Amino acid sequence: MEHEAPIRTFLGLQFNMANVLMITVATVIVFLIAVLSTRKLAMKPTGVQNFMEWVMDFVKNIINSTMDWKDGGRFHVLGLTIIMYVFVANMLGLPFSVSVNGELWWKSPTADPAVTLTLAVLVVGLSHFYGVKMRGAAAYGKEFFKPFWFMVPIKIIEEFANTLTLGLRLYGNIYAGEILLGLLAGGLAASGPGGWIAAIVPTLAWQGFSVFVGAIQAFIFTMLTMVYLSHKVSSDH
Repeated sequence: MEHEAPIRTFLGLQFNMANVLMITVATVIVFLIAVLSTRKLAMKPTGVQNFMEWVMDFVKNIINSTMDWKDGGRFHVLGLTIIMYVFVANMLGLPFSVSVNGELWWKSPTADPAVTLTLAVLVVGLSHFYGVKMRGAAAYGKEFFKPFWFMVPIKIIEEFANTLTLGLRLYGNIYAGEILLGLLAGGLAASGPGGWIAAIVPTLAWQGFSVFVGAIQAFIFTMLTMVYLSHKVSSDH
């Protein structure tokens, strides 16, 4: 069940082409959902527009639970993009995986720590950027010295810890789900026709649970993004 990643070298740099492919696929799917849901806007939404408005309200409630809307309203589109992208990325590897010549090409991009940690770095980096932009460099810098100046090293370590936990939590849950699906589908099916029949029920059950886990992880990632942003931009934190 082990498959190598399709690594290609370009200009002395190594690229995981499966990640490139799956990141692109997830991006295109999210873009198409956004376009299709806003093509024909109506006062009484139906279908995809109704779903999109529900997602927007859901993200708005996440923001309101972490900070004042006056500060957090500007992050509405960011939160909407993150929750949709992470959810779609989590789902891509659930129905099936595709390997070619021993190289795994089709999988969830969030099942790779390089992808999830990159997303985490972007989120934490944005929190610092908006902290400086909205509060000023001096006021923002003073927060690292509160309540005591000797807390600075601990707060710096905390920033690295937040980045690691944000990225690795998402990666661990999605990767574990795909590994177990592979074991269920491959191990039981390898035992013959009886194995195929025996694999159906546990595989479908785990896929259903994995959809739930993928949705929860998209919610948690978005929630923590807003929590980190609120700590940087809100003056009452």
